[in-house]
Amino acid sequence: MKGLKPSLLALCVAGAPPVAMAEIQLLDDASMGNITGQAGVTIELETRVNIDRFIYTDEGSLEVNDIFVGGGNRNDYFSEMGFNLTGAAPSELLDNVRINIDIAQDGDAIINILPMTFGAVDLTVATGAWNLTSAVSADSTTILDNFRMDALIGSGTIRVDTATDKLNFKTNLAIDDMDFDVPFLAIGIQDFQLTGANYDLQAPQPLDLFASVDMDIYKAPNNAGVESLAVDLNTFEADIRVGGVIVGGASIGSIAMDNLAITNTAMRIYGH
Repeated sequence: MKGLKPSLLALCVAGAPPVAMAEIQLLDDASMGNITGQAGVTIELETRVNIDRFIYTDEGSLEVNDIFVGGGNRNDYFSEMGFNLTGAAPSELLDNVRINIDIAQDGDAIINILPMTFGAVDLTVATGAWNLTSAVSADSTTILDNFRMDALIGSGTIRVDTATDKLNFKTNLAIDDMDFDVPFLAIGIQDFQLTGANYDLQAPQPLDLFASVDMDIYKAPNNAGVESLAVDLNTFEADIRVGGVIVGGASIGSIAMDNLAITNTAMRIYGH
């Protein structure tokens, strides 16, 4: 056996009582090579991300300013429930996140994202102005501003399948409040909510709160036969409510979509 001196092994065997020796079976190198650990890796995450400016440049540029990713610093998500759905103290940290990483016997990589304590993970994403800017002049257009989304994540699973070479992503999420402005069109959205398709505001149930998303990400040819990034949305079912649609500085009413279902949707993404 590698890593254990013969003299030390002999000493250990000699010191064992006769009854114990009857049960000892020495393993050869081949047998030792078949013994593997069964535990994966767990990561407990706590973070907050701030980015002053993200810039994508083609010929002109798209600038996204004042990016924040963290916690919502609140405990009144979906207040009709009557209790704290996160099960944690409010903060601006993205926390209460446990990530379990395992490699299955068939080689598949499996990443499970779960809350560490009972409840959901609260996620807030906020940005400032999204500006289109010219590379040859001072012209610019603000296409989006004052974006903020307060959401809850019930769980998430990422699986890389070695048989199909596909990455499958599943998650359960609910958006309690999302607001943003579209300045160049004088349009704003207020109090956007997204929940599961069976969520009932009059009789709210935690298990019905989350909308399910199931998608595959992989490599596939586009219409011209060029290998591209493929994204297939297998399942998305949700209810959507918009508290206020602002046009020209005044609300023109609210919007609701009941039992929205998007299925069998395929995208091919590539450069041109």
